[in-house]
Amino acid sequence: MNEGGTLSLPWLVIRQDDNGNRYRVGRYATRAEAQKIADSLDARGHKQLYWVERINQTQAHTQTHGQTHSQAPAQNGDGTRN
Repeated sequence: MNEGGTLSLPWLVIRQDDNGNRYRVGRYATRAEAQKIADSLDARGHKQLYWVERINQTQAHTQTHGQTHSQAPAQNGDGTRN
């Protein structure tokens, strides 16, 4: 995906399982769209946690150029850390 495509889908839905493993569920153009997906997944009642976070330009640049980086602690949709 090119940098323009990465920046056009800046909202991520993240899932954390009961072992603390985190996975990107999907990328979305708007926060509202991402939050709707996270809420629908969360409503299923499983032990996993779902939240929305915005990818920053540094992450987008790193991902589009194939470099590895350590993932910063994920944030809840309101900006607080998990």
